[in-house]
Amino acid sequence: MTIRVLPSTLVNRIAAGEVIERPASVVKELVENAIDAGATRVDALLEQAGKNRIVVTDNGKGMPKEELLLAVQRHATSKLPSDDLLDIRYLGFRGEALPSIGSISRLTLTSRTAGADSAWSLHVEGGLVEEIKPAVLAQGTRVEVCDLFYATPARLKFLKTDRTEVQQTLDILTRLSMVHPEVAFSLTSEGKKLLNVEAQGDLLDASLQRISAVMGKEFSDNALALNSQRDAFTLTGFIGLPTFHRGTSSDQYLFVNRRPVRDKLLLGSVRAAYQDVLAHDRHAVVTLFLEVPAQEVDVNVHPAKAEVRFRDSNQIRGLLIGAMKHALSDAGFRASSVVSVDALQRFSSGQTFSGQSYARNPSYAYSSHSSGGQSAMALQEGVREFFEPFGGNGGTASLMPEDMLAPMGRPAEAAQSSDTDYTLYPLGAARGQIHKTYIVAETVDGLVIVDQHAAHERLVYENMKKNLAEQGIKTQKLLLPEVVELDPALAECILSRQKELLDFGLVVEGFGAGSVVVRETPALLGEVNIAAMIHELADNIREYGEVLALKERIEELCGTLACYGSVRAGRSLAVAEMNALLRQMEQTPFSGQCNHGRPTYIELKRKDIERLFGRT
Repeated sequence: MTIRVLPSTLVNRIAAGEVIERPASVVKELVENAIDAGATRVDALLEQAGKNRIVVTDNGKGMPKEELLLAVQRHATSKLPSDDLLDIRYLGFRGEALPSIGSISRLTLTSRTAGADSAWSLHVEGGLVEEIKPAVLAQGTRVEVCDLFYATPARLKFLKTDRTEVQQTLDILTRLSMVHPEVAFSLTSEGKKLLNVEAQGDLLDASLQRISAVMGKEFSDNALALNSQRDAFTLTGFIGLPTFHRGTSSDQYLFVNRRPVRDKLLLGSVRAAYQDVLAHDRHAVVTLFLEVPAQEVDVNVHPAKAEVRFRDSNQIRGLLIGAMKHALSDAGFRASSVVSVDALQRFSSGQTFSGQSYARNPSYAYSSHSSGGQSAMALQEGVREFFEPFGGNGGTASLMPEDMLAPMGRPAEAAQSSDTDYTLYPLGAARGQIHKTYIVAETVDGLVIVDQHAAHERLVYENMKKNLAEQGIKTQKLLLPEVVELDPALAECILSRQKELLDFGLVVEGFGAGSVVVRETPALLGEVNIAAMIHELADNIREYGEVLALKERIEELCGTLACYGSVRAGRSLAVAEMNALLRQMEQTPFSGQCNHGRPTYIELKRKDIERLFGRT
């Protein structure tokens, strides 16, 4: 075979195949160029989902006539002032977008700088550049892309439905608008305005307003603010309460240096932070803004700039998980407002509150009954044995205030005061018990209904976690160490986390190429399928960079023990016991949801109750 140099038109089309995947890719590149040009308003228009026509107009600084030809040449850019590819401070920097788009479509580029007598226009068709002509335009740039992929028609066959392609474009503009509140954005498709947000000022001052405009006020009402710094890394943003969640991860918005990314490390950190407060098939709602020095992150690892790579990924992961867990802990017993809204809607429609929005656990279904067979009695004995080192007896202790509050350190005299007005407390004063399962409490401006089992289950679980953190996880040595064969890459994943695995009671060592030997396992797990566990751990580490499988197994067992070690539904409680439970909930982190991610209480304001009875 003879080596030959490819023609420039073909080179541009190959580059377009990497950069321009769909109409949304074109919009992304053009809008990023507009933001880099200092635009305060960007308007996008689509016809036939962008396949027929895309128009992006901005009011940025524009380009002079002599730079229009450079703009459509490959690797020509104004956004890389030096030759250091690790010192990138703009969204676009490759200099490939416009020539790639022009090589597979009919591209018209019109621009005007401040103070210029007129605008100038350049047309590119299938990679062929025509002469520059005078045009009419206010300051800024207008890019029109017609007949996308006409020069590479095979690519059209791989596009999805028009609705899907429009949604992809909307998602990209939504993400860019969230991290650039100082810019106004609009998206119009077939004459219908799909996005229209006005400029709102600086990032930190206006980010929640812009996020609310994009994601809805429901998110801002249930969001916790983040503002954490570690060395030169800064993390800000908002995360949803555990009881405010979604069925997919589509509402997890992650930005690095104001660049939207979909990074496995960041997504894994979110999952790790929420793992013991959210059901496994539910996903948190978060918007995170990570600022790192340009030299600490490589944004040049993906042709579409959708992924990044960090120099010190462990430090980034620690910052994210620590900040999110701290914010969730500080939220205490706070639960999502959508829980009460859902309850009110079901009351109004005559439906029952089935909790279908929340994932259920088989062990929880059992706990809603007060009776049980031999298996329940055997597990109760196991619970007693487990609690013995912690000074407890697996839920057989009295629920009187002094017993309940002692672990949290609340003064006994305050708990036993007879003249305390408990209605002034956030969760109010206990007024009664319904079906020996739900506590009804009166607050200053409404009432609270508490699931006594779910609430106490979380209290016991948090106390268990505290004791495990203080005393460590006991291990059990295997009589015969087990050798697990893995793919060499997966074996390396396991061995790279030996110290972290040891913290969870799992002792592993290398055993030749592609194998590890397991010598000790967490005593809490009892008999376990070691090979399956190691394979799952390796997959977790490779996918998310976290030892999630082992954490989840231990926490799942702790959750089961806490479930059977807590007060049952169907047990009568004295008023003092009910008030003690409410007070401890107020002092315990994550007590707004049980170990399975379901809410522990519902709060109804007085105005909501009056609305139910037609008083307002």
